[in-house]
Amino acid sequence: MSKISIRFYKDHKVRAVWDEDGNHWWFSVLDIVGAVNQQDDHEKNRNYWKYLKAKLRKEQSEVVSDTTQLKLTAADGK
Repeated sequence: MSKISIRFYKDHKVRAVWDEDGNHWWFSVLDIVGAVNQQDDHEKNRNYWKYLKAKLRKEQSEVVSDTTQLKLTAADGK
């Protein structure tokens, strides 16, 4: 069973999901990008993350790994 949680960082909501099997939390990278950049626009956060991932892959950085996108409920309920 997984738990869904809303955490806050600098007054920005960060969605999180508890993984029972792995015994750890998964956080929304888009929410973290928005909180760190103090940006509430989801599209701008998504574009920033997309650009940063491409740049890091081009530099052959191991910071970004191939991961599976988690389906989290957005603030608008979608």
